[in-house]
Amino acid sequence: MTVSTTATIEVDSASGHLCAAGSGKRLDTVLIKTSSRCNIDCSYCYVYRGQDTKWRGLPKRMRHIVLDAVQHRLIEHAGRQRAGFAIVLHGGEPLLLEFGRLAAMLRNLRVRLCPERYPISVQTNGTLLNPRTLDLFAETQTTVSVSIDGPKEVNDLGRLDHRGRSTFAMTLRGIHRLLDHPACNTLFSGTLSVIQPNVSPASVYGFLRRLRTPSMDFLLQDGNHDRLPPGKKNFESTEYGQWLIKLIDLYLADPAPVPVRIIDDTIKLCLGGSSQKEGRGKDAYGILTIETDGEIRKNDTLRTSFDGADIFSGRWNVTSTDLASVLSSQEYIDSADMQIPTCDGCRRCQLLDVCGGGMPLYRWSAERSYDNPSVYCHDHAVFIRHVIDRLHGFGLKGFTEHANDSPNRSFRARPVIDRPVVSWIRSEADCQSEVQPNVS
Repeated sequence: MTVSTTATIEVDSASGHLCAAGSGKRLDTVLIKTSSRCNIDCSYCYVYRGQDTKWRGLPKRMRHIVLDAVQHRLIEHAGRQRAGFAIVLHGGEPLLLEFGRLAAMLRNLRVRLCPERYPISVQTNGTLLNPRTLDLFAETQTTVSVSIDGPKEVNDLGRLDHRGRSTFAMTLRGIHRLLDHPACNTLFSGTLSVIQPNVSPASVYGFLRRLRTPSMDFLLQDGNHDRLPPGKKNFESTEYGQWLIKLIDLYLADPAPVPVRIIDDTIKLCLGGSSQKEGRGKDAYGILTIETDGEIRKNDTLRTSFDGADIFSGRWNVTSTDLASVLSSQEYIDSADMQIPTCDGCRRCQLLDVCGGGMPLYRWSAERSYDNPSVYCHDHAVFIRHVIDRLHGFGLKGFTEHANDSPNRSFRARPVIDRPVVSWIRSEADCQSEVQPNVS
């Protein structure tokens, strides 16, 4: 495949989303796989426990020549694209990269890329966090998100080491080092947890609140129509949706909650706003992954579908190809458009503006490729309808199939939510008591 080497990515002046000069699309997030290996062995890992096996042939860590090329391409792309983009160090376990290489990369990037437009973050299991690394992150304004699924008995269900031993104490030690660091308020972005549908949300939420995480996010377990997610009986069952319903009820009852992204995004979408993450809502996100050998790939969650699902046929590499060329290629555009569901059921659904069809990886089947509803379709629906009901209980209305059945104010325009979502909801609910119905 031949691609242009002079593409300039731009932002559409009207929408601000995924447009370009020519045919390219905007880069929103780039995942940097500094390590292709991990020091723990999660049972649900989409890399090492999924369909993809190509990680076995990758260098264990990024070499100097690849790190230099990554830095060059990111800085180069920042000069071509008007909008900023997020840089996420990922893995495997990204902190398996030797400290000197990690420090050189972060310092070089931060000299050229300001944190307001080019946030850099690390997604880590926390076991390798130490004072020197945290000092580096504070120096380079790199934020840290730690993966932990809940208290020990919950975390041990999926997050053991390669000998089958608990990793909970090591992760907790890393989190405490984060909390004790002088720059904790800017360093620690929050926790990321994978949902175990047979575990009480109350035990997980309560533990994370006591842990003093500044924010939470929760992931559905990987699965599709050929391989159902763990704990899900069939396509119509709603185990994960019911779990999320219990979670939002806990959240809304909490007098001083921290942000919970999966809930906050859903609430914002129900009120006519936008999500901050792909897989929800109708906004598309430009995502690229750079592997340890420098190969540029699609969103790496696609690898759960089949071996090689995340690979471009061009096999582009940062050592020889700029990011704008990849983003303007038809193959990339086609892969980004996969975020838009194609099946008739999704396109006709009243909840599509909120659900967005879910992540493409959840739609896969060998028979119909990605032309399916999400395997979590019924979970999404029951959860979203519960959110709508709870918002109605606060007197708030936005995107719902019943938007005209009440005199209460309806947020058809995107609301400006400039503080924690629950605080915003409560203040708006108070305002509703002063709103008199219009009588024609």
